[in-house]
Amino acid sequence: MSFDYSQEVISDCEKLLETDEGYDVIIYAGKNENVEEIHAFSNLLRIRSKYFRAALSNELIKNCKNEKFIFNFPNISLQFLKIILRFIYCGKVDLTNLQGPDVLKLLIAVDEFKIQTLILCIQEYLTKHRHEFLQQNPIEILETIYQHETFTDLWNYCLEEICAKPDILFKSDKFVNLKAPLLELLLKRDDLSLDEIAIWDSLIKWCFSQHPSIQKDVKKWNKEEIVIIERTIHRFILLIRFYNISSADFITKVYPFKKILPKDLVNNILSFHMAPDEQLNTNIQSPRKRKFDSINVNNSFYVNYDFF
Repeated sequence: MSFDYSQEVISDCEKLLETDEGYDVIIYAGKNENVEEIHAFSNLLRIRSKYFRAALSNELIKNCKNEKFIFNFPNISLQFLKIILRFIYCGKVDLTNLQGPDVLKLLIAVDEFKIQTLILCIQEYLTKHRHEFLQQNPIEILETIYQHETFTDLWNYCLEEICAKPDILFKSDKFVNLKAPLLELLLKRDDLSLDEIAIWDSLIKWCFSQHPSIQKDVKKWNKEEIVIIERTIHRFILLIRFYNISSADFITKVYPFKKILPKDLVNNILSFHMAPDEQLNTNIQSPRKRKFDSINVNNSFYVNYDFF
Protein backbone atom coordinates (compact mmCIF):
# COMPACT_ATOMS: atom_id res chain seq x y z
CA MET A 1 0.00 0.00 0.00
CA SER A 2 1.34 3.40 -0.94
CA PHE A 3 0.54 6.89 0.27
CA ASP A 4 0.97 10.23 -1.43
CA TYR A 5 1.58 13.36 0.63
CA SER A 6 3.23 15.36 -2.14
CA GLN A 7 0.72 18.18 -1.76
CA GLU A 8 1.70 18.54 1.89
CA VAL A 9 5.36 18.76 0.87
CA ILE A 10 4.51 21.44 -1.68
CA SER A 11 2.59 23.41 0.95
CA ASP A 12 5.52 23.20 3.35
CA CYS A 13 7.93 24.39 0.66
CA GLU A 14 5.62 27.30 -0.06
CA LYS A 15 5.83 28.32 3.60
CA LEU A 16 9.57 28.82 3.12
CA LEU A 17 8.70 31.93 1.12
CA GLU A 18 7.43 33.53 4.31
CA THR A 19 10.27 32.59 6.65
CA ASP A 20 13.94 33.52 6.89
CA GLU A 21 14.82 30.61 9.15
CA GLY A 22 17.87 28.80 7.81
CA TYR A 23 18.25 30.86 4.62
CA ASP A 24 21.70 30.93 3.05
CA VAL A 25 21.15 33.11 -0.02
CA ILE A 26 20.67 36.88 -0.18
CA ILE A 27 19.33 38.29 -3.44
CA TYR A 28 19.23 42.00 -4.28
CA ALA A 29 16.64 42.91 -6.91
CA GLY A 30 16.34 46.24 -8.72
CA LYS A 31 18.80 49.11 -8.88
CA ASN A 32 19.60 52.50 -7.41
CA GLU A 33 16.98 53.57 -4.86
CA ASN A 34 14.71 50.67 -5.90
CA VAL A 35 17.03 47.90 -4.67
CA GLU A 36 15.24 45.41 -2.41
CA GLU A 37 16.50 42.34 -0.55
CA ILE A 38 15.01 38.86 -0.52
CA HIS A 39 16.25 35.65 1.10
CA ALA A 40 16.29 32.13 -0.33
CA PHE A 41 17.57 28.58 0.14
CA SER A 42 20.44 27.39 -2.02
CA ASN A 43 19.41 23.72 -2.20
CA LEU A 44 16.03 24.55 -3.71
CA LEU A 45 17.60 27.01 -6.14
CA ARG A 46 20.14 24.41 -7.25
CA ILE A 47 17.52 21.76 -7.92
CA ARG A 48 15.08 23.95 -9.84
CA SER A 49 17.27 26.38 -11.81
CA LYS A 50 20.16 25.63 -14.14
CA TYR A 51 21.44 29.15 -13.57
CA PHE A 52 21.66 28.75 -9.80
CA ARG A 53 23.02 25.23 -10.15
CA ALA A 54 26.03 26.67 -11.95
CA ALA A 55 26.28 29.86 -9.90
CA LEU A 56 26.25 28.01 -6.58
CA SER A 57 29.05 25.68 -7.61
CA ASN A 58 32.19 25.43 -5.49
CA GLU A 59 34.09 27.64 -7.92
CA LEU A 60 31.90 30.58 -6.97
CA ILE A 61 31.92 30.01 -3.22
CA LYS A 62 34.20 33.02 -2.89
CA ASN A 63 31.10 35.18 -3.46
CA CYS A 64 29.83 34.17 -0.05
CA LYS A 65 29.55 36.73 2.73
CA ASN A 66 29.02 35.62 6.33
CA GLU A 67 28.33 32.14 4.98
CA LYS A 68 25.62 33.55 2.72
CA PHE A 69 25.61 33.51 -1.06
CA ILE A 70 25.10 37.00 -2.48
CA PHE A 71 23.38 37.69 -5.82
CA ASN A 72 22.55 40.97 -7.54
CA PHE A 73 19.91 41.25 -10.26
CA PRO A 74 19.60 44.98 -11.07
CA ASN A 75 17.41 44.35 -14.13
CA ILE A 76 14.84 42.18 -12.35
CA SER A 77 12.17 43.69 -10.09
CA LEU A 78 11.31 42.25 -6.69
CA GLN A 79 7.81 41.49 -7.99
CA PHE A 80 9.18 39.27 -10.75
CA LEU A 81 11.72 37.66 -8.46
CA LYS A 82 8.99 36.67 -5.99
CA ILE A 83 6.96 35.11 -8.81
CA ILE A 84 9.98 33.13 -9.95
CA LEU A 85 10.89 31.99 -6.43
CA ARG A 86 7.31 30.84 -5.81
CA PHE A 87 7.55 28.67 -8.91
CA ILE A 88 10.94 27.34 -7.81
CA TYR A 89 9.65 26.48 -4.33
CA CYS A 90 6.22 25.01 -5.08
CA GLY A 91 5.64 24.98 -8.86
CA LYS A 92 2.89 27.62 -8.73
CA VAL A 93 2.58 30.72 -10.91
CA ASP A 94 -0.29 33.22 -11.30
CA LEU A 95 -0.06 35.55 -14.29
CA THR A 96 -3.64 36.83 -14.39
CA ASN A 97 -2.88 40.19 -12.75
CA LEU A 98 0.04 40.99 -15.05
CA GLN A 99 -0.39 43.08 -18.20
CA GLY A 100 1.10 41.90 -21.48
CA PRO A 101 4.32 43.97 -21.27
CA ASP A 102 5.00 42.72 -17.74
CA VAL A 103 4.42 39.10 -18.74
CA LEU A 104 7.02 39.50 -21.48
CA LYS A 105 9.48 41.09 -19.03
CA LEU A 106 8.88 38.22 -16.63
CA LEU A 107 9.60 35.75 -19.43
CA ILE A 108 12.94 37.45 -20.08
CA ALA A 109 13.79 37.23 -16.38
CA VAL A 110 12.86 33.55 -16.27
CA ASP A 111 15.10 32.92 -19.27
CA GLU A 112 18.01 34.37 -17.31
CA PHE A 113 17.42 31.76 -14.61
CA LYS A 114 17.05 29.00 -17.24
CA ILE A 115 13.82 27.50 -15.88
CA GLN A 116 12.57 25.75 -19.00
CA THR A 117 9.19 24.61 -17.64
CA LEU A 118 8.25 28.15 -16.66
CA ILE A 119 9.51 29.49 -19.99
CA LEU A 120 7.12 27.15 -21.81
CA CYS A 121 4.29 28.02 -19.43
CA ILE A 122 4.60 31.79 -19.92
CA GLN A 123 4.87 31.45 -23.69
CA GLU A 124 1.64 29.45 -23.74
CA TYR A 125 -0.07 32.04 -21.55
CA LEU A 126 0.99 34.88 -23.86
CA THR A 127 -0.24 33.16 -27.01
CA LYS A 128 -3.58 32.12 -25.50
CA HIS A 129 -4.46 35.04 -23.22
CA ARG A 130 -2.41 38.04 -24.34
CA HIS A 131 -2.61 37.74 -28.12
CA GLU A 132 -4.00 41.27 -28.46
CA PHE A 133 -0.85 42.63 -26.82
CA LEU A 134 1.29 40.58 -29.19
CA GLN A 135 -0.56 41.95 -32.22
CA GLN A 136 -0.44 45.56 -31.03
CA ASN A 137 3.33 45.53 -30.54
CA PRO A 138 4.67 43.20 -33.26
CA ILE A 139 7.98 44.95 -33.92
CA GLU A 140 9.11 45.39 -30.31
CA ILE A 141 8.05 41.85 -29.47
CA LEU A 142 9.73 40.29 -32.52
CA GLU A 143 12.99 42.07 -31.75
CA THR A 144 12.81 40.96 -28.11
CA ILE A 145 12.03 37.34 -28.93
CA TYR A 146 14.74 37.27 -31.61
CA GLN A 147 17.35 37.75 -28.88
CA HIS A 148 16.21 34.69 -26.91
CA GLU A 149 16.67 31.27 -28.52
CA THR A 150 14.48 29.54 -25.94
CA PHE A 151 11.34 31.49 -26.92
CA THR A 152 10.66 29.14 -29.85
CA ASP A 153 6.92 28.75 -29.31
CA LEU A 154 6.33 32.48 -29.00
CA TRP A 155 8.57 33.18 -32.00
CA ASN A 156 6.67 30.75 -34.23
CA TYR A 157 3.32 32.08 -33.04
CA CYS A 158 4.23 35.70 -33.78
CA LEU A 159 5.59 34.89 -37.23
CA GLU A 160 2.50 32.88 -38.13
CA GLU A 161 0.20 35.65 -36.89
CA ILE A 162 2.05 38.29 -38.89
CA CYS A 163 2.03 36.15 -42.02
CA ALA A 164 -1.71 35.49 -41.65
CA LYS A 165 -2.50 39.13 -40.78
CA PRO A 166 0.36 41.13 -42.36
CA ASP A 167 -1.39 44.49 -41.92
CA ILE A 168 -0.59 44.46 -38.19
CA LEU A 169 3.04 44.91 -39.16
CA PHE A 170 3.31 46.15 -42.73
CA LYS A 171 0.73 48.93 -42.26
CA SER A 172 2.10 49.95 -38.89
CA ASP A 173 3.85 53.31 -38.59
CA LYS A 174 6.67 51.45 -36.86
CA PHE A 175 7.24 49.03 -39.75
CA VAL A 176 10.14 51.13 -41.01
CA ASN A 177 11.89 50.58 -37.67
CA LEU A 178 12.06 46.83 -38.22
CA LYS A 179 15.62 45.50 -38.18
CA ALA A 180 16.93 44.16 -41.50
CA PRO A 181 17.44 40.54 -40.30
CA LEU A 182 13.82 40.34 -39.13
CA LEU A 183 12.48 41.80 -42.37
CA GLU A 184 14.59 39.29 -44.26
CA LEU A 185 13.14 36.40 -42.24
CA LEU A 186 9.60 37.54 -43.02
CA LEU A 187 10.22 37.95 -46.74
CA LYS A 188 11.60 34.42 -46.92
CA ARG A 189 8.32 32.91 -45.78
CA ASP A 190 5.99 31.19 -48.22
CA ASP A 191 2.94 31.88 -46.05
CA LEU A 192 3.17 35.67 -46.03
CA SER A 193 -0.40 36.61 -47.04
CA LEU A 194 0.41 39.80 -48.91
CA ASP A 195 0.36 40.69 -52.60
CA GLU A 196 3.88 40.70 -53.99
CA ILE A 197 3.57 44.28 -55.19
CA ALA A 198 2.53 45.33 -51.66
CA ILE A 199 5.65 43.60 -50.35
CA TRP A 200 7.76 45.52 -52.88
CA ASP A 201 6.12 48.83 -51.97
CA SER A 202 6.76 48.14 -48.28
CA LEU A 203 10.38 47.26 -48.98
CA ILE A 204 10.94 50.51 -50.88
CA LYS A 205 9.30 52.47 -48.07
CA TRP A 206 11.58 50.71 -45.58
CA CYS A 207 14.69 51.50 -47.65
CA PHE A 208 13.82 55.19 -47.87
CA SER A 209 13.31 55.32 -44.11
CA GLN A 210 16.80 53.94 -43.53
CA HIS A 211 18.15 56.90 -45.54
CA PRO A 212 15.76 59.83 -44.96
CA SER A 213 18.09 62.31 -46.66
CA ILE A 214 17.68 60.58 -50.03
CA GLN A 215 14.92 62.09 -52.13
CA LYS A 216 12.08 59.85 -53.27
CA ASP A 217 12.19 61.01 -56.89
CA VAL A 218 14.30 58.24 -58.45
CA LYS A 219 15.01 60.29 -61.57
CA LYS A 220 16.92 62.84 -59.48
CA TRP A 221 19.22 60.37 -57.76
CA ASN A 222 22.94 60.90 -58.15
CA LYS A 223 25.43 58.00 -58.36
CA GLU A 224 26.07 58.00 -54.62
CA GLU A 225 22.37 57.75 -53.79
CA ILE A 226 21.93 54.90 -56.26
CA VAL A 227 24.78 52.98 -54.62
CA ILE A 228 23.39 53.57 -51.12
CA ILE A 229 19.90 52.28 -51.94
CA GLU A 230 21.33 49.43 -54.02
CA ARG A 231 23.40 48.24 -51.07
CA THR A 232 20.46 48.59 -48.70
CA ILE A 233 18.07 46.58 -50.83
CA HIS A 234 20.57 44.02 -52.11
CA ARG A 235 19.95 41.35 -49.44
CA PHE A 236 16.20 41.38 -50.17
CA ILE A 237 16.14 41.23 -53.98
CA LEU A 238 16.15 37.44 -54.28
CA LEU A 239 13.30 37.27 -51.76
CA ILE A 240 10.89 39.31 -53.89
CA ARG A 241 8.86 37.13 -56.28
CA PHE A 242 8.88 39.60 -59.14
CA TYR A 243 7.27 37.18 -61.60
CA ASN A 244 4.13 37.23 -59.45
CA ILE A 245 3.77 40.97 -59.96
CA SER A 246 1.47 42.03 -62.80
CA SER A 247 2.98 43.68 -65.86
CA ALA A 248 1.18 46.96 -65.08
CA ASP A 249 2.51 47.05 -61.51
CA PHE A 250 5.97 46.06 -62.65
CA ILE A 251 6.17 48.89 -65.18
CA THR A 252 4.74 51.57 -62.88
CA LYS A 253 6.15 50.55 -59.49
CA VAL A 254 9.22 48.38 -60.02
CA TYR A 255 10.78 49.40 -63.33
CA PRO A 256 11.46 53.00 -62.19
CA PHE A 257 13.95 51.45 -59.73
CA LYS A 258 15.79 49.51 -62.44
CA LYS A 259 19.09 51.19 -61.55
CA ILE A 260 19.18 49.38 -58.20
CA LEU A 261 18.14 46.00 -59.65
CA PRO A 262 20.31 43.44 -61.46
CA LYS A 263 20.11 44.05 -65.22
CA ASP A 264 19.54 40.37 -65.98
CA LEU A 265 16.60 40.31 -63.61
CA VAL A 266 14.96 43.35 -65.19
CA ASN A 267 15.47 42.00 -68.72
CA ASN A 268 14.09 38.58 -67.80
CA ILE A 269 10.98 40.06 -66.21
CA LEU A 270 10.38 42.26 -69.26
CA SER A 271 10.70 39.21 -71.51
CA PHE A 272 8.39 37.26 -69.23
CA HIS A 273 5.63 39.85 -69.69
CA MET A 274 6.28 40.86 -73.31
CA ALA A 275 7.01 37.41 -74.73
CA PRO A 276 5.26 34.94 -72.41
CA ASP A 277 5.72 32.03 -74.82
CA GLU A 278 9.50 32.34 -74.77
CA GLN A 279 11.46 29.98 -72.53
CA LEU A 280 13.37 31.84 -69.83
CA ASN A 281 16.70 30.57 -68.56
CA THR A 282 15.81 31.28 -64.94
CA ASN A 283 13.94 29.78 -62.01
CA ILE A 284 10.56 31.38 -61.42
CA GLN A 285 9.46 31.28 -57.80
CA SER A 286 5.99 29.96 -57.10
CA PRO A 287 3.43 32.31 -55.52
CA ARG A 288 3.27 32.59 -51.77
CA LYS A 289 0.75 30.28 -50.12
CA ARG A 290 -1.92 32.68 -48.98
CA LYS A 291 -4.37 31.32 -46.44
CA PHE A 292 -7.61 30.24 -48.10
CA ASP A 293 -10.37 27.66 -47.98
CA SER A 294 -11.62 25.90 -51.09
CA ILE A 295 -15.00 24.22 -51.49
CA ASN A 296 -16.74 22.38 -54.32
CA VAL A 297 -20.39 23.30 -54.81
CA ASN A 298 -22.40 21.63 -57.60
CA ASN A 299 -19.20 20.74 -59.46
CA SER A 300 -18.10 24.38 -59.36
CA PHE A 301 -14.86 25.30 -57.65
CA TYR A 302 -14.89 28.26 -55.28
CA VAL A 303 -12.03 29.79 -53.42
CA ASN A 304 -12.75 31.65 -50.20
CA TYR A 305 -9.81 33.74 -49.01
CA ASP A 306 -9.69 33.94 -45.26
CA PHE A 307 -7.66 36.80 -43.84
CA PHE A 308 -9.26 36.62 -40.40
